[in-house]
Amino acid sequence: MSRADERLDTRPDETEDTAVTLPRLGPLGMLRWAWRQLTSMRTALFLLLLLAIAAVPGSIWPQRNIDAGRVADYLAQHRSLGPWLDRLGFFDVYSSPWFAAIYLLLFVSLVGCVVPRSRIHWHAMRAVPPRAPRRLERLPEHGEVTVEAEPAAVLAAAREVLRRKRFRVHAHDEGSLSAESGYLRETGNLVFHLALIVVIIGIAVGHLFGWRGDVIVPVGETFSNTISAYDTIDPGPWVDAESLTPFSVAVDKLDVTFEEKALGAQRGAPRDFTAYTTTRDNPDAAPQKQVLKVNHPLTMGGASVFLLGNGYAPVVTVRDAKGQVLYHQATPFLTQDNNYKSVGAVKVSAASPKQLGFFGFFLPTAYIDKTFGPSSAFPDLKNPALALGVYEGELYPGGRPQSVYTLSTEKMTQLTDGKGTPLRIWLTPGKSYQLPGGRGSITFDGVQRFAGLSIRHDPGKPFALWGALLALAGLIASLMIRRRRVFVRVQEITAGQRGSASDPAGTGRTVVTIGALAKGEDAGLAGAVEDLLASIAERTGRTA
Repeated sequence: MSRADERLDTRPDETEDTAVTLPRLGPLGMLRWAWRQLTSMRTALFLLLLLAIAAVPGSIWPQRNIDAGRVADYLAQHRSLGPWLDRLGFFDVYSSPWFAAIYLLLFVSLVGCVVPRSRIHWHAMRAVPPRAPRRLERLPEHGEVTVEAEPAAVLAAAREVLRRKRFRVHAHDEGSLSAESGYLRETGNLVFHLALIVVIIGIAVGHLFGWRGDVIVPVGETFSNTISAYDTIDPGPWVDAESLTPFSVAVDKLDVTFEEKALGAQRGAPRDFTAYTTTRDNPDAAPQKQVLKVNHPLTMGGASVFLLGNGYAPVVTVRDAKGQVLYHQATPFLTQDNNYKSVGAVKVSAASPKQLGFFGFFLPTAYIDKTFGPSSAFPDLKNPALALGVYEGELYPGGRPQSVYTLSTEKMTQLTDGKGTPLRIWLTPGKSYQLPGGRGSITFDGVQRFAGLSIRHDPGKPFALWGALLALAGLIASLMIRRRRVFVRVQEITAGQRGSASDPAGTGRTVVTIGALAKGEDAGLAGAVEDLLASIAERTGRTA
């Protein structure tokens, strides 16, 4: 065996003898390591991105708190995929455990990141600037000037100039000054992150204690703030839906103005929506007349009442073969285009032996288009008409919720005329139509307007507003303010140095040297040094 082979043979034993043993972290060490990872800025940014990604399913799949009918339809149409999505919370994204977990982790990460940095920043603001280096020419930016003044006068002038420029100045010795500015840059950064925490708290408070609901109120009817009066309502998890503030809003009149004189695309454009209401803060309060307009909500019982939409509600009466009224009310139809061609459904659950459903269009200014069929030429009531088809059967298959504007025909059959053609009904105000087979009649009594109201109570809104404003202010401060350190050193030219290269005239002057550095990139640092030198020279004498 060669010597090389012997060395190779002994190498494993030597490695075992000299191996480095790493200490075990243990449970406490693992927790400390996990906490540091969670509270790092990189983790906070990652969680912020993850929160944005987690919110995407809420815009792809229907949400149960917004439209339970669409969720029920989706589950009925996707019997394999739908239940799994429901188990994973994709129909209740914003109240799901996994979304809440990301939200809480982001909150903890921001708090754990900001609190230590705030403590460090507090100590840095109270600390004095460091001592000036011996060789200022080694700093990123530096400059030198000779002035006709004593060193003490030069230092006094330099101190005055620096303080005017909002530097904090400290003298560690008799021949130098140390100055620092831009502390508000880090303050702005911390304010920005603290404001994000405030915004998160505001959103959480609004989600837990807030609620919002939408309701359609025809002219002449009154809305009372109860859970059963809403068409759709989304109460927060900690909201007692049975103890809402008992205010009421009655829509007395709704004025809608459309453009009639213009030609082209502007004809029929809406110009004004105004609802004249009678409100009560509680059942025992005196009524108040208030005007509700778009972007000018009413404030009642801690909630804001917005006018979000309007439309038409044809008044329809359905009777059986004996003349008994089975259905009589103003039925809202949903606007489909700028000329207010509206779609809707009349659901007569009291009809027997089979329930009746009418589905079709309301046309404010009706005409028949050769291509598109029943259409409206203008959004105002010039020639109103109803164009309906008729179905019979089960209106609510499986008891699933559905939109008031649509008719589920899953378990219904369309009625036909004597020739087997689907039955089509055309009604104008005051006209009736006798349904075939002794099923009764339908009458178009008239038209009412309706106001679409959105009522929202959000106690976290002030937190979110002020948090957003503070975040904007902090972001501007962190981007605009520069963190700089400036050092000034003075040296008197003594008699022995007269006639030297630094003082050829031998007049006994003072050399002022300034060095500066910045935290991060600072394109204006060189100009700041030149400005300081010029200001000091101007206060102490002409530049040599």
